[in-house]
Amino acid sequence: MITTSVFDKLEDGREVIAYTMTDGDKKAVVLNYGGIIQSLVVPDKDGNPVDVLLGYDNVSGYRNNGGFLSALIGRFGNRIGEGKMTIDGVAYQLYNNDRGNHLHGGKEGFDRKMWEVEILCSECNRLQLTYVSPDGEENYPGTLTVKVVYSFKDGVFGIEYTATTDKKTVVNLTNHAYFNLNGQQDGSILDNVLFIDSEKITPTNATMIPVGGFKAVQGTPFDFTSPKAIGDDVDSDDIDMVQGGGYDHCYVLKNKCGEMADYATVVSKKTGIKMTCSTDMPAVQFYCGNGLDQDGKGGVHYGKRAGFCLETQAIPNNVNVPEYAAYGSSLLDKGETYHFTAKYKFEA
Repeated sequence: MITTSVFDKLEDGREVIAYTMTDGDKKAVVLNYGGIIQSLVVPDKDGNPVDVLLGYDNVSGYRNNGGFLSALIGRFGNRIGEGKMTIDGVAYQLYNNDRGNHLHGGKEGFDRKMWEVEILCSECNRLQLTYVSPDGEENYPGTLTVKVVYSFKDGVFGIEYTATTDKKTVVNLTNHAYFNLNGQQDGSILDNVLFIDSEKITPTNATMIPVGGFKAVQGTPFDFTSPKAIGDDVDSDDIDMVQGGGYDHCYVLKNKCGEMADYATVVSKKTGIKMTCSTDMPAVQFYCGNGLDQDGKGGVHYGKRAGFCLETQAIPNNVNVPEYAAYGSSLLDKGETYHFTAKYKFEA
């Protein structure tokens, strides 16, 4: 069942609406601002409600703090090296907002937009968010129409992304949800136990841009093919770990682009909550909240590594690296449809 309420107001008076999806003893709250998942409450092993998502109690928190907490990201999730790309011989310079590179859509990405919302099915908890990005926004070509369907049923939170364009462009959508299966108030995800079904990551340069090639995870701190606590190797002296300040890396998945598969599980020993992640995208960015330092819901301080992200996507910078585009290109032409899904299943 979906209910609505006023969450807050923007500076110009526009109302930010909260859409609450109730799934038995589970509950998710979605905002029309930024497509943000503000809360995700699931029962622990003893049946107690646990909010497993970091977030804020007001819209100013989302507007004034960094981190893109649990927002929709676009047009291009993750990084494009130096903000440069070429489409059919035309060079485009995007806004650089991260160490001389383009990150998460630029100066004002989809995480800062008001989305139109339609309740597709209240009883089955399906909510559609729409945003039309005009030609030239953030210097991207083409008018891009984006539709995202959130669903929450039988403990599975689903995200279905669809996009079309009237001119050849690039698109790489994701959600920047920060999880802590101990509960958002816990303060650390280092004891959350993670499994990622991936044998390689994309190594980066000093500014976190993948510029080609792959790195096998076996024998490195990046190996989660056997479940281990996130904190076990996070402070290793591996060059890629040092450059990222911890985990902030793209894992290449085993499934083919467009093929749905489970790719990760996370378990909290404290709450007994298990999250199983699946997608038909070719990669996932694992980020362990190295840069967090802000006050969140209920006055809880989110310090370094208070939350982790598993952002399904195409490989970052694939617009400049054909080797990466071969796993799933972010180019989208007129007449084509971008369509991908991510799911997070919760149980205890």
